[in-house]
Amino acid sequence: MKLLGSATSPYARKVRIVAIEKKLDFEWVPQDVWSADTTIGQLNPLGKIPVLLMDDEVIYDSRVIVEYLDARAPTQRLIPDGNKDRAHVRTLEALADGLCDAAVGMLLEPRFHPGEATSQVWIQRQAQKVDRALAAMNQTLGAHHWMNHKGFTVADVACGVALGYLELRFSENTWKETYPALLSYYNTLMERPSFSSTKPA
Repeated sequence: MKLLGSATSPYARKVRIVAIEKKLDFEWVPQDVWSADTTIGQLNPLGKIPVLLMDDEVIYDSRVIVEYLDARAPTQRLIPDGNKDRAHVRTLEALADGLCDAAVGMLLEPRFHPGEATSQVWIQRQAQKVDRALAAMNQTLGAHHWMNHKGFTVADVACGVALGYLELRFSENTWKETYPALLSYYNTLMERPSFSSTKPA
């Protein structure tokens, strides 16, 4: 089982963390989707990472891969079976992924539309999404240890990865001061080997 992705991709990191938490053996294959000689498009027509490559199957989209890995090793399930709990956890995963989508959009806009071509309206729109997502995470967490309140789930993986991506790419974001409970939560997550070993430099 090979996992293709970039060390700085929050989506790839989410999958790596899940695989480590589930104690699954996999080969990590770094990929640069922006490289002229990348072959990702041959595996995923959308040209996106991560991609899980097996002998007889290619799986892409981080949420699909996460669900596959969670079912592959049924112990310590990260996605609850109960319909309500499952929907709650997957919604939080979508929230965290959406935060990352917005942050990536902010990062790439000036890169592809430099100077006066940069749309500040677009960047502001994405920044508002990030701010709302952070507020929602903080409200959901409340005084609890985990996002689902009952235990560690993929919601915590996704939310922790999203916070880590902001720390990596947008260190000027004030979420650590604005939401001290999220900072404490993030620091607790970073004590887990799955998080500390996958933290991008």
